[in-house]
Amino acid sequence: MATTIDSDQRLHLVFGGELQDLEGVRFRDVPGLDIVGIFPDYASAQKAWRAKAQATVDSAQTRYFIVHLHRLLEPPAP
Repeated sequence: MATTIDSDQRLHLVFGGELQDLEGVRFRDVPGLDIVGIFPDYASAQKAWRAKAQATVDSAQTRYFIVHLHRLLEPPAP
């Protein structure tokens, strides 16, 4: 049974941390990930992402990401 979500919210998660190496996306300390927050739209998520990315610019192995949560919550088309 699929759940239909009727919402105009476009939730986005911003998180990051130190990577094990620069070749992939494998975090050194998963329990220690920095969860910046969940944002109601891409623009506000991007603003938060940019601030965190700029604050950690001296750490080459620290990366922040934006996850489109709304895409995970929407059921796939039949």
